[in-house]
Amino acid sequence: MLKRLDQFKVGETGIIKGINGNGRIRRRMFDMGLTPGAKVCLRKKAPLGDPIEITLRGYELTLRKVEAYLVTMEVESE
Repeated sequence: MLKRLDQFKVGETGIIKGINGNGRIRRRMFDMGLTPGAKVCLRKKAPLGDPIEITLRGYELTLRKVEAYLVTMEVESE
């Protein structure tokens, strides 16, 4: 099932299928390691949902909700 990263619940895991931005934001996402095929786990959400903390490639990364909105994920079944 495809879902945007901003829609994930805490503890949910998935594989990146695509980045829907363009230009500088897309390049920045790739530079942070958000590339198709990477496994991502949502670790924490702030009380109002922004920012979120994910585990990616063995490190923790904090993203704003607008950045997470651009990441299309394939949800892993548990």
